[in-house]
Amino acid sequence: MVDNLSREDRSRNMRAIKSKSTSLEERVSKELWRRGFRFRRNVKGLFGKPDIAIKKYKLVIFLDSCFWHGCDLHYRIPKSNYTYWYDKIERNRCRDNEVNDYYHSRGWNVIRIWEHEIKDNFPMVLDKLTETISTIKHRLNK
Repeated sequence: MVDNLSREDRSRNMRAIKSKSTSLEERVSKELWRRGFRFRRNVKGLFGKPDIAIKKYKLVIFLDSCFWHGCDLHYRIPKSNYTYWYDKIERNRCRDNEVNDYYHSRGWNVIRIWEHEIKDNFPMVLDKLTETISTIKHRLNK
């Protein structure tokens, strides 16, 4: 499929994509806050700049977009500039694995949630997060 935008328009479009305070991040964080969990968002001091972090529970949460993180179910490599996009998404996937390894090696808990999971079943995602955070909290308070 040929891109229906000029190079300049496509470039402007891609630059406008936000990396923080996305609608998914807003939705998840508001609900976690409503459920009584206190956290920080987009913590620059933590490796990989997690979307949500609860340092006292050694927990980081990443909300991964299907496009930028190469979801196996939904990611399709654009046909224009194929090599660039293939390499870009592979670097992102490698970085995601590096970030996971970093936290696991230091005894942290890592939760990665795909964009489609939030969109398809938001209540289930929040219940899973609530259960995981509560389990970690209980384990640390023993």
